[in-house]
Amino acid sequence: MSPPEAGEGGSARLVAALSRDAAPPPGYTVRRFHPLPPIETTAAERGFDVDQTNHSVVVGDRVVVKWLTPPVPLPYPAPEVFAHLTAVGFTETALPYAALSAEEPGGPGTLVALVTAYLPQAADGWEWCLEEAVAGRTAFAADLGRLAADLHAAMATPSPAFPEPVRLAHPGGAWAERAGEALREALELTGGEDGAWLAAHAGTLAREMEPLGAARTGDGGTPLIRIHGDLHVGQILRWRDGYAVIDFDGNPTVRGAEPFQPAARDLAQLATSLEHVAQVAIKRRGADPAEALRWAAAAREVLLSSYRGRLGALGMSWLLAEPLLRPFEAEQECRELIYAARHLPRWRYAPMGVLRARYPERAAPGPQEIM
Repeated sequence: MSPPEAGEGGSARLVAALSRDAAPPPGYTVRRFHPLPPIETTAAERGFDVDQTNHSVVVGDRVVVKWLTPPVPLPYPAPEVFAHLTAVGFTETALPYAALSAEEPGGPGTLVALVTAYLPQAADGWEWCLEEAVAGRTAFAADLGRLAADLHAAMATPSPAFPEPVRLAHPGGAWAERAGEALREALELTGGEDGAWLAAHAGTLAREMEPLGAARTGDGGTPLIRIHGDLHVGQILRWRDGYAVIDFDGNPTVRGAEPFQPAARDLAQLATSLEHVAQVAIKRRGADPAEALRWAAAAREVLLSSYRGRLGALGMSWLLAEPLLRPFEAEQECRELIYAARHLPRWRYAPMGVLRARYPERAAPGPQEIM
């Protein structure tokens, strides 16, 4: 099944069949999470492509069908996370309806499409957060911190999908190795003046990541949960009724990642994404660089304070391993450079702007430290 374009009717026919509990076509299976609203096969379709890697179609202004392009091998994070969040009652997301998979002889199959609710008056995070940056407002970051904490608390709550949702990790080199690989790949993929700057500061970045090799919290180790995996402001919609976190597909720059990770990895990415918004404001809206950087610093402090406060109120402060935040932030900027090189070259200015702001002086020694 090739992904149908908006207006061809394929997405509406799929949703209409699912809403009637019709059996899927031969060779396909459906996993259901919530009942769909009634949808006619003639429902209007329109494109909704803010995602750089997949193809989404809005059907009848009530349902979104995200076609995975190409279909991805199972197991895949989103269906399991949808099942878990449904079971524990987490509602601050686009309500998941169903997952369509194709069967594969002798294999686990592939995920073809995800069907979720359409959120009226929704604005993409890179849009609404940019407006907040230009206006110099930071109050919104408290809502983001609370949302992220609620998500992590939900992920740490047992369900039939995740009966043992919390694991413990003891000191080891897996996270440090993963971060080092990200730095090496970023160095390989980033050319020109940016590449030269990155090479000159590679030693500093490597040292920032060193705590990942000896991280633990208390005597039991570092708590691990199923995290979002790609949590940035672009994954948080502001819609008619508030905020919603979306796209539980994992980080597109990580291959075969262990799904259980420290909550700090999500929080680090969300915090750094505010700094990326500041870079967007500078480049695209002509914001004063110093003011934009001050806004990002203030917004991230509000975010982190709100997150910590909410976890504390829920009795789950133990979920956040604070010493991991800075190392994960350094790794994330490398992953942003990898993403830019692989998928969106024009994006490179944002992580490079963040790195230059964080490390204004030349660092030595260079990349030989991590080779």
